[in-house]
Amino acid sequence: MIFRRALEKNLETWRRHSNRKPLILRGARQIGKTTLIKEFAKSYSYQIVLNLEKSPDAEVFNDNMDVKSIVESLFLSANIPISAIGETLLFIDEIQESPAAIQMLRYFYEEYPRLNVIAAGSLLEFAMKRVKSFPVGRAEFLYMHPMNFIEYLEAIDHKPALEQLNKVPVEPYAHSVLLTLFNRYAIVGGMPETVSTYLETGSMTELPGVYEGILGTYISDVEKYASNDTERKIMKHIMSTAPLYVDQRIKFQNFGQSNYRSREAGEAFRNLNDAKIIRLIYPTTDADVPVKTDLRKSPRLQFLDTGLINYRLGIQAGMISFTDLSNSYKGAIIPHVIMQELISLNTINDNNPHFWVREKKQSSAEVDMVFTYRDKVIPIEIKSGKDGTLRSLHQFIELCNHPYAVRMYGGKFEILKTKTAGGKPYLLMSMPYYLGTRLPDYIAYFVDNNQLA
Repeated sequence: MIFRRALEKNLETWRRHSNRKPLILRGARQIGKTTLIKEFAKSYSYQIVLNLEKSPDAEVFNDNMDVKSIVESLFLSANIPISAIGETLLFIDEIQESPAAIQMLRYFYEEYPRLNVIAAGSLLEFAMKRVKSFPVGRAEFLYMHPMNFIEYLEAIDHKPALEQLNKVPVEPYAHSVLLTLFNRYAIVGGMPETVSTYLETGSMTELPGVYEGILGTYISDVEKYASNDTERKIMKHIMSTAPLYVDQRIKFQNFGQSNYRSREAGEAFRNLNDAKIIRLIYPTTDADVPVKTDLRKSPRLQFLDTGLINYRLGIQAGMISFTDLSNSYKGAIIPHVIMQELISLNTINDNNPHFWVREKKQSSAEVDMVFTYRDKVIPIEIKSGKDGTLRSLHQFIELCNHPYAVRMYGGKFEILKTKTAGGKPYLLMSMPYYLGTRLPDYIAYFVDNNQLA
């Protein structure tokens, strides 16, 4: 089953660019990179597809040939006239398997700029360590993630829901339908194979085998990015225990009730973060721009996909009967999936969002997310109910230089003028959970069209 992905627009923009460079599509395994590029390749008159996990394809870059010889050999083998180079897409899949192929991207750009070259791979950070001369400035990147809610609605072909989701603000009458659809997306997750199996069978009973296969692939990949047996054991331990700590701040020392030290566990966490399987979401203490990451403070744990977490925790069956998932697994699932939604919007960089902390001896505060819009840092709280306490958000508002704050919850969209506990007036935009992918547009609407006075 082929799904439409948001990155299709980025690929078309890349294709039309006058100074197009070889493109590297990055992301974790099994999120749909290969399928996306193979579908995109159909829009070209000619395609050459290499998979460097296959020995015959990898040998193209192992024979110490120059770029001219490689290009002419590829076109000859594919029975494509060399005069059609501008109408041809060369797709190099699993490029992390060949440091030589990564280096060759530079020469594709310099000597064959008319040739459309796209590479895809996972674990590229580790492959780059083996590359003698990475083509800095001669290649560009796009980042791919599991399917977000908008892509999920595209997959299930729910055009009315997409139409409503694209409105700013959303119509009140669409709320219950969108919330129900989002709940099912949050339960199933955004891994393409999972969504495909769910749509083909119409049931979740076939999904455990799919989840298990995906997780098994990631665990077996540990062998590739572990530098020694100790690190291999630590990463396997992290993979098996990380879902238990979803959306929690963690310490590397003794993580998951282990005896592993901070230094060795931290290195393993950072490797898994590089592999995009786990993300370490660090806080900031800034209430004004620029927002700086504070690496001295404990990060929050973010897993690749909420559906995988639900499976690993064994909570999916119970979630199906919920009308509001905000209380699932101690309230951790909804903040996690909203963070996943926000991360999915990062296609041209790999920057993580931040949460905000204020840690003092007598009082502490923590806001779930912050979002920078122009010269403003907007605090975002994720709460289960309309009357949930906003103490930390109030502390942020007391410190910042603007009156705008966001609360994401299970209720309907509204904007209210209210006050902090200290009496400072501010504007609160309450957004339903299903608007996570629309957060940038809603914040722009909120700030540009609403004034405190």
